[in-house]
Amino acid sequence: MSAPKEAPPRRSPLAVVDFDHIEFYVGNAKQAAHFYRTAFGFDLVAYCGPETGVRDRVSYALQHDAIRLVVTGALTADHPIAEHVRRHGDGARAVAFRSTDVTADFEQAVARGARAVSEPVTLADAQGAAQVAEIAAYGDTIHRFVGRDGYAGAFLPGFEPRAVKAPQTGFLHRIDHVVANVGWNEMETWVKFYEDIFGFFQFRHFDEKDISTEYTALRSKVMASPSLAIKLPINEPAEGKKRSQIEEYVDFYGSPGVQHVAIATPNIIQAVAQLRANGVELQSVPASYYDTVAERVGDIAEDLSALRDLNILIDRDDQGYLLQIFTKPLQDRPTVFFEIIQRKGSESFGKGNFKALFEAIESDQAARGTL
Repeated sequence: MSAPKEAPPRRSPLAVVDFDHIEFYVGNAKQAAHFYRTAFGFDLVAYCGPETGVRDRVSYALQHDAIRLVVTGALTADHPIAEHVRRHGDGARAVAFRSTDVTADFEQAVARGARAVSEPVTLADAQGAAQVAEIAAYGDTIHRFVGRDGYAGAFLPGFEPRAVKAPQTGFLHRIDHVVANVGWNEMETWVKFYEDIFGFFQFRHFDEKDISTEYTALRSKVMASPSLAIKLPINEPAEGKKRSQIEEYVDFYGSPGVQHVAIATPNIIQAVAQLRANGVELQSVPASYYDTVAERVGDIAEDLSALRDLNILIDRDDQGYLLQIFTKPLQDRPTVFFEIIQRKGSESFGKGNFKALFEAIESDQAARGTL
């Protein structure tokens, strides 16, 4: 009998340390920037466009605490950004990671099989220098490596500072995780991508027994960096009686892509109350959800009646509990949305809430005629 084969060693991780920013390609960047300022409390910190010497596009960089968003729009109908928006609607083009060695990360990723999109380049202005490189990911999404340790400006070289404060700020903190939707039987391909290219590991796994309703189901695996600063769940459809939210997303988006960005807050009650006051549409669950939630999650520090009034969901694992809520889609197509999450020790993703949440999403699908 031959000796059992040893498991191949896990790849050494790249030098990415956290999320840097998410860039959205949109049909109207000025209006999108206004929406994220007034609805979510992001400050406008930097801009590039014709006034700064960029002739084919405009970009607005928005920030609050450690969260950076960039909204970019084309100025001509034949621009690749316009084509991206035509195909996908408004959507996430780049999930960017802060790196301590952009060139090494890019070269190692390409050597491991990643497709190069943009070679490493150094950008510089009076505020210092930054390095940027890009590789392809799922669908038309790219991953951008950003080295900004030598840069003191508001966002990146090429952007001019803009100090436009949001009307309401102080309730969102950092990107917690970014979720991808992929097609049938594609999840394992992208799990292997993050294992082989990035040296990430599988942090959590949910199958159709965990994530299902009477009508639909999906599977998900969460890839994570060794420090857990970067967490990337990957969803694929599973067999069900009707068309799942993953299938609906891929049909409307036209390819795999970013389904939602989860944003951590230190005070979800304050955050959700302000988001509702700002006009943000949020998912709701039946009132009966709260009849048994205390038995399921045990004691929590927050006032349950306040959570019920705001439709905030609660779940617990062996490390603590979490509080979460999801917006409805942020654009006309039922694609990208945000999650607002507060972690009270828990490192999970709300497994106990999956059924209630997905029934709420199915209700929206039924209203659209796409369930």
